[in-house]
Amino acid sequence: MTFQAYIDNIKAKTGKSPEDFLRLAADKGWIADGKLRADVKAMQVVAWLKADHSLGHGHAMAIVAVLKGKAPS
Repeated sequence: MTFQAYIDNIKAKTGKSPEDFLRLAADKGWIADGKLRADVKAMQVVAWLKADHSLGHGHAMAIVAVLKGKAPS
């Protein structure tokens, strides 16, 4: 599955875009300079995405990549 396919599936499942997740993470105080702060661990974000948005591990990791600054291609 391509990175973009992960993003498309996440949008279909949750109704949220990568930008929406960036805003939600910013609301949690996890974003600095437009990216995930270095002190925020990926597994902390994954746990949040699994619990609050019912994402699986692979899809959650795709959002972590987005939060770290990798843009969908």
